[in-house]
Amino acid sequence: MAERRMFTKKVTDSDSFIELPSSAQALYFHLNQGADDDGFNNQIQNAMFKAHATTDDLKVLMMKNFIIRFESGVIVIKHWRLHNTLRKDRYTPTSFQEEFKLLGIKDNGSYTLETNGCQLVAKRLPQDSIGKDSIGKDSIDDVIAIYEENFGTLSPTTTEMIISLEEVYGKEKVLMAIKKSIERNVKNLSYVKGILKQWKDKTIDEINSETKEVKPNWMDNDIKKEEVTEEEKEELEGLLKDFKE
Repeated sequence: MAERRMFTKKVTDSDSFIELPSSAQALYFHLNQGADDDGFNNQIQNAMFKAHATTDDLKVLMMKNFIIRFESGVIVIKHWRLHNTLRKDRYTPTSFQEEFKLLGIKDNGSYTLETNGCQLVAKRLPQDSIGKDSIGKDSIDDVIAIYEENFGTLSPTTTEMIISLEEVYGKEKVLMAIKKSIERNVKNLSYVKGILKQWKDKTIDEINSETKEVKPNWMDNDIKKEEVTEEEKEELEGLLKDFKE
């Protein structure tokens, strides 16, 4: 296995990487440094210890698509082949062949899970056994995208809270609550949580019925433009003249 590792600025200088917490960035570099020649790494806790990182940092790297995690606990660096290209005489194939078979390679060189392997991502984390981390990634992506577009970059803690809210209330309600807070120009997660608590026992149809804009009856009436008579014009001109004097 090669002893040197390289990094492409296309990844490490991207906005999505720069916006990561410094501890998550450090974890990414240590995961890369300890990976084999195909970008696989099963020494997650060792990398977390070296980077002074937490499980939240690992979750962020997964959520932001910088790493892919398998059910076995092994991770692979998604953009490994953009970072590193080895000569054949220095290349040692990964020992994680079962996981390797679940991957495809995009035109730009990044790894992607094949369709039959998509459900294996993000199911287990070090020292975690709760089911929250097995929430479908596609299910939460829309929520996170809308939140970041309107509220700003997510911290690991906020990401965890949003995942929890979706687990309790469902994706559709969470999206509706975020959009409602945007409409009211109150852009914070506490306000979103307050809306969701109010909607806890209500169906989507009930919520839609309550939030539907009611148009006053008078808006349906035609407003007729009244003509101003000559007499009224003279009266107005007289008032203006007196006012100026």
